[in-house]
Amino acid sequence: MIKIGRHIIQGKVLLAPMAGITDLPFRTLCKKMGASLTTSEMLTSDISLWDSVKSKHRLATNKEVSPRSIQLAGSVPEIMAEAARQNVMLGAEIIDINMGCPAKKVLKRAAGSALLQDEKLVERILKSITSAVDIPVTLKIRTGWSTENRNAISIARIAEDAGIKALAIHGRTRECRFLGNAEYDTIASVVESCSIPVFANGDISSPQDAKHVLNYTGAAAVMIGRAAQGNPWIFEQINHYLEKGFASKSPSKIQIANTVTDHIKAIHKHYGEQLGTRIARKHAGWYINVLADCKEFRSHFFKLEKPEQQLQSLHDFFGSTNNIWNRAA
Repeated sequence: MIKIGRHIIQGKVLLAPMAGITDLPFRTLCKKMGASLTTSEMLTSDISLWDSVKSKHRLATNKEVSPRSIQLAGSVPEIMAEAARQNVMLGAEIIDINMGCPAKKVLKRAAGSALLQDEKLVERILKSITSAVDIPVTLKIRTGWSTENRNAISIARIAEDAGIKALAIHGRTRECRFLGNAEYDTIASVVESCSIPVFANGDISSPQDAKHVLNYTGAAAVMIGRAAQGNPWIFEQINHYLEKGFASKSPSKIQIANTVTDHIKAIHKHYGEQLGTRIARKHAGWYINVLADCKEFRSHFFKLEKPEQQLQSLHDFFGSTNNIWNRAA
């Protein structure tokens, strides 16, 4: 059990916010599969940009199951505070602050993990937001901005003093991006240095990884990112392993087919026909990468332009006995 402000989070497996991936349909699916908490894709704190199609789909909504966590990115304290207030009015129940993204377009705006170089600005941003809203504020960071400058402990202390209620740490620096292996020593040190819940993130792709990282770091939970792409069943599998101590059965082919089809339908409904078919392609591609050795199907699916064509194609794919399945009982 994890306490984030007034919210009680049951379980130790969370979905990491990922731009272009953790939209409402995917968050809803991951919660159904056992994710204890999900957080939206990164939303710019510049309210003037919220009329864009991309931002409209990332704003808080009462349609989502509670607790609704929305992630904001930016570098100007007052602007971020106002963005937080606006999202609370739209239905956000937790505001998460992004200080971990290593993407170049984010770093160019001195946001994301670039902020870790300026601890005084970090403090101003966090205090500005926590004083602006009456809901819990959380923070996601990296271990530092380079291997020579790992300052996660210092940032964690600033965050706790500013009223941050939970802290997620990706086990790489900004400089590392997604290269090399995540390290967990820094996360373990942060856990020892502060009293708020700490979530460990990075290179956790199996139930065994999750158990090892929890034991090694003492973190309150693990946060699953890329390993959930095309594999939302990972949340059920980790929960089962942590509770029972042994692996759960793989989902059946029927369960897999229903899950994938329902997810693609939800994408179509959420985004509409044109945008929905485009976004469905990448999710279907991730499923195929995980589930089956079938490059031909992936190539075919990416050319389809109508929702009904995509659904019929999936029906035919799952109904075929010729596909080589990598998983499923």
